[in-house]
This record gives sequence, structure tokens and C-alpha cells, in this order.
Amino acid sequence: MTDIILHHYLLSPFAEKIRTILGFKQLRWNSVIIPLIMPKPDLTALTGGYRRTPVLQIGADIYCDTALIADVLERIAPAPSLYPAPVAGMARILAQWADSTLFWTAITYAFQPAGRASLLGGMSPEEMKAFGADRAAMRGAMPRMAAAEATASLADYIWRLDNMLADGSPYLLGTQPTIADFSVYHPLWFVRKATALAGILDAAPKLSAWLDRMKAIGHHRFDSMDAGQALQAARFGAPSDCKDLPFSDTHGIALGERVIITPTDYALDPVEGELVAATANEFALRRSDERAGSVHVHFPRVGFQLKRPGIEERR
Repeated sequence: MTDIILHHYLLSPFAEKIRTILGFKQLRWNSVIIPLIMPKPDLTALTGGYRRTPVLQIGADIYCDTALIADVLERIAPAPSLYPAPVAGMARILAQWADSTLFWTAITYAFQPAGRASLLGGMSPEEMKAFGADRAAMRGAMPRMAAAEATASLADYIWRLDNMLADGSPYLLGTQPTIADFSVYHPLWFVRKATALAGILDAAPKLSAWLDRMKAIGHHRFDSMDAGQALQAARFGAPSDCKDLPFSDTHGIALGERVIITPTDYALDPVEGELVAATANEFALRRSDERAGSVHVHFPRVGFQLKRPGIEERR
């Protein structure tokens, strides 16, 4: 198997989700540290514009969004499973809630002034200003939650999650971790990182013990890799063959057509290329870059929009 490469930065909650899944599955991986803010020229050479963190690379295949990345790691290492029967459907639904509602609530809570000082205290004033401008541009017109509402909502969510562990189960849905555990873990990991505000977890002793269990999974073994090596791995690799994948057409767009894929919620950076796969839950497009060569960039269907270039202009 071609090496697993994770493009991430240390403070990224979603990257912590994937790092911990790699630890759970005992997969060795390569770590490429990327900038916290744009521009990210080496990552853009691989993704074509997608800027969220993390991105998973396997040779010339580039996987975007942690929901899809988790599925890819499940295919590579089916055991232990992230989706054990009979709770697989429930685990996915809880994970989707955690990756959206819980995540944004935790982020808003943690980035109150006291928490921001804990998280970003090592930055200069200029770096803090650049970080704020980058995140404002990334969120765009996405509705903002007030700190007071985030505090109240997070406290309620923490109480509910603590209650899920009231029967003595070590994990949210039973005796083993599922994708739900890893998705709930990363926003609360970030709250713990905002040490000045982490006391909100003190009222949930079962959940705090669960957080300790999740942290103990660790990240397994990894090696540092620079961005140039990752680009070489893409340039001299061959993207996966998608021709035998089942085609699911919900857009009236054929394989081989030029398309644009864009997130539907935030960081609305479009990626353009030739559609090479459209399965029931995944899109992939082929694009070329002078540094990365020919790559396939993969996206989940949920949370992403597929369209032909210029469609807005024709309306």
C-alpha cells in the first residue's frame, strides 16, 4: 500500500479526529504540517483550491473532508471498525451532528477572549490579526453564534453526552469506539485546549473520563514529511482506477464532463476538474498541476455541491 500522508496542523480539531482514528486503527502515517492560514500553495497544488484541514493523500489520490477520510481509512483497515453493527447508522448520524452543530458551538465557546489567549497566546499581534481575517473570510456569510448562546448550548450538549455514558458504557454507543466517538471527541479536545475555559467539562465526570480514554488511543506511529516529498509522491504516483465504480447520476452530468465541486456551508473554495467518479456517497475529479502531476481529488456527496462551470452565469 502506498504511504498514508496527512496534511494538517497541530491545533486543528478535525485533524485531531483523523490522527486519533489512525491511532485506533494502528496505521503508520506521514505528517505534513501545513500553514494555519492561507495561502497554502503546496496543499493547493494537490487539492486545486480546497483549503480545509486535514487532507489525506495516498499517492496521487487526494481525499477531502474527514467524513470521507474516515471511510477511506475503514477500507484500508476494516478492523477495528468505526461502524460496528448494529449501531453503524446511529453512529454516522451522531458523527454528522458532532462535526457540524457541536463543532461550531465548541469553536465559538473556545474562542472567547480567555480561551483565545490559551489557544493562540504564542502569536504576535500581527499574526493574530491575520488569523482573524483568514477565519472571517473562511466563514463568509455563515451565521455567527453569540458567545452566551454557545456557552449555554455547549453546557447542555455536555450534559446530554455525559448522560449517554450513565449506564457505565466506556464509549458513547457501547463497549467500543465508533465514528461517533471520534467526531464528538475533537470539538471537546479543542475546548480542553482552551484551558482557561475548560472548566465547563467539570460538571460531566463520565464524559471527562471518556475524554481521557479517547486521548489514550494516541496517534500511533508517524514520520515527518515535507511538502515537497508529498508533491513528489503525487507526481510519480498513479491515481486510482475509477472506471469500475458504480455510477450514481443525480445531476444529469456524465463522467468525463468538466465540473466544479464546492462545499455547501463554509470555506466555499471551488475545485474544478474532469468528473471521474460519482458513486452513491462520493465524487472524484481528475485535475492536473505542474507540481503535483495528474491527481484524483475525492469528496463526499454530503456537504458538497456538484455543478458544471459557469452555471450561475447562464441563469
